Amino acid sequence: MMSRPVAASRRLAVQPFPRRVRRRNGVVVPFDPARIEGAASRAAREASRPDPALGPAVAAAVGAGLVARFGSRPPGVEDVQDAVEHALMTLGFPEVARAYVVYRHRHAELRRAKELLGVRDDLKLGLGAVAVLKERYLLRDERGKLAESTGEMMDRVAACVAEAEEAWCPGSAPRWAEAFAGALRRLEFLPNSPTLMNAGTSLGLLSGCVVLPLEDSLVSIFQALGHAALLHQAGGGTGYSFSHLRPRGDVVASTGGTASGPVSFLSVFDTAAGVLAQGGRRRGASMAVLDVSHPDIAEFIEAKRAGGLQYFNLSVAVTGRFMRAVTQGAQHRLVSPRTGRVVARLPAAELFERICEAAWRGGDPGLLFTDRINRGNPLPSLGRIEATNPCGEVPLLPYESCNLGSLNLARFVTGGQVDFGRLRAGVHLAVRFLDDVIDVSRYPVPALEGPARAARKVGLGVMGLAELLATLGIPYDSPAAVRLAGRAFRVIAEEAHRASAGLAAQRGPFPLYEQSIYPGRGVGPLRNAQLTSIAPTGTISLIAGTTSGIEPMFALAYVRHILGRQIPETNPLFERIARDRGFFSDELMAEIARTGTVRQLPAVPADVRASFVTALEIAPEWHLRMQAAAQRHVDAAVAKTVNLPAHATPADVRAIYLAAWRAGVKGITVYRYGARPGQVLTLASPEAAPGAIVAIHDAYSGGCGAHVCEF
Repeated sequence: MMSRPVAASRRLAVQPFPRRVRRRNGVVVPFDPARIEGAASRAAREASRPDPALGPAVAAAVGAGLVARFGSRPPGVEDVQDAVEHALMTLGFPEVARAYVVYRHRHAELRRAKELLGVRDDLKLGLGAVAVLKERYLLRDERGKLAESTGEMMDRVAACVAEAEEAWCPGSAPRWAEAFAGALRRLEFLPNSPTLMNAGTSLGLLSGCVVLPLEDSLVSIFQALGHAALLHQAGGGTGYSFSHLRPRGDVVASTGGTASGPVSFLSVFDTAAGVLAQGGRRRGASMAVLDVSHPDIAEFIEAKRAGGLQYFNLSVAVTGRFMRAVTQGAQHRLVSPRTGRVVARLPAAELFERICEAAWRGGDPGLLFTDRINRGNPLPSLGRIEATNPCGEVPLLPYESCNLGSLNLARFVTGGQVDFGRLRAGVHLAVRFLDDVIDVSRYPVPALEGPARAARKVGLGVMGLAELLATLGIPYDSPAAVRLAGRAFRVIAEEAHRASAGLAAQRGPFPLYEQSIYPGRGVGPLRNAQLTSIAPTGTISLIAGTTSGIEPMFALAYVRHILGRQIPETNPLFERIARDRGFFSDELMAEIARTGTVRQLPAVPADVRASFVTALEIAPEWHLRMQAAAQRHVDAAVAKTVNLPAHATPADVRAIYLAAWRAGVKGITVYRYGARPGQVLTLASPEAAPGAIVAIHDAYSGGCGAHVCEF
């Protein structure tokens, strides 16, 4: 006997349907009965009435009704939805109709909210993403009115970047613009924020961040300050090593006075960033690094204790020698950067304890393992790397810039598994895009263009790892998750290098190739000295509607504070799974809004509870294992925060910092929940009202915990 679903599908094949449908924006597109089937089936599962024949039956009834009513004229989307409600009632499924009405009403409210913002959202983004794009990304006309939709922003970026293709194949730019725009519109790949903001505009800076040199002179310091102002104005981030500045109290021969030390100048840079933030489109973000042997290292470690420095992340540059001294109970030397002489000795473990206690107290400083960073330096002939971009994922030489982009792993799932074929193709397109960015970018500081074009460094990373794992039902804190992530990172690294080699064959290798490490290692010509890096992706993951970088989910319900607005949100993947599997209820969502987690909720199936683990439920070892799995396949570094509960101790931080050094990562950051009163992500107290369990302030979230993030 023919099964009901098969019979229904055969009837559906001959059922008359409208040929086209008119969207709300007036665009006419082909009519797709599968969308009606899917909507009706989801509503049925939510109403605990799953029936494989329901979707096709509703689609057939809707098609017949629309053809009878409109003939050859295309109905509107609202007409189709009205017909779905009518069909559900006529077929005797009133409870399913109610679920469909609620779903429809919720989306109507979302559309109205976007209309109130004045944004044309043809990509159907989340409300938080639309709010950020309106304020900082979408172009405006001379009267200040928004001049592009969310999709048109992607088209603008794609067209600008594709202009680089004309130099290699005249007439090819439109074809590549279409390919780039497709990936951006599908949210499979997004570049760093300055590219989204500035491509095709007079600013023209597309790089995400720059490392600026600081030498021991007022001329160098204030030149760097001026360059930083121009970069922050254009939306870029900055990194600095303060290690060359003479310590506090050192003699200044030209004046006969004494030096104020690097921490005093750090305050000057922070104040300037704050002034620029008041009138800029994007909050300034910087990284300050000080070598662990600098005489002012103790002052640097405590620099944030009294408040301030809100635009800076702090990291201590440590060597393997220092870390071994910590574990062996040996002495550590403090050396004057001006004279090269040892000025003091102290137990390495004592200094390390001070670092760990400061990080426990407020999240800073992190550690940079500079020996490991420089072993991966592709251009050691140009000098030793001493600084990174604001979140530490891109160690750079002075005046080098990072051009970042991230693949949305959650978009590369087909049939319940990772589609590695599509992922490989996505890598090739993304590498080409990022290489083109270098050629079309304009640099507000002339000294930046030469290094950018000489090394052609790019940083292709990922976002959406936690969403990918949850989609596949794999707990983040499991060996299976680490294995799958490692495989994905390996595929991305291999394909990125293949893509770069292909571009080198067409366009030539990066100009400094012969001075790089590659010829000596038998690596053929590459277009780019560096290819992979994993950024925190705070804002671009918000735009893409996915989880940040390789971070786990922080919570499943929260209130997002963006530019003075409070936007309540629930993890959309969890809500979709809850509806599809029939355990969704208003009571369940209220409980999640109160706690932010599902691990203790018996109404949620055990496999879902396991796969929707949140950051504070994950033991530190799993954070480190995931970071190490990524680092093994990444050219640059990985932005990752080990989130700790409020009851963690300085000893816990010490253990994590030592484990990170042994694990082979290039840097480490921790953040203890509640360590700062104004932290980026906050859970409400148990007495707080439901619906406000997490606050995400100003879209600066993701792999930085409560730190200043650069996207």
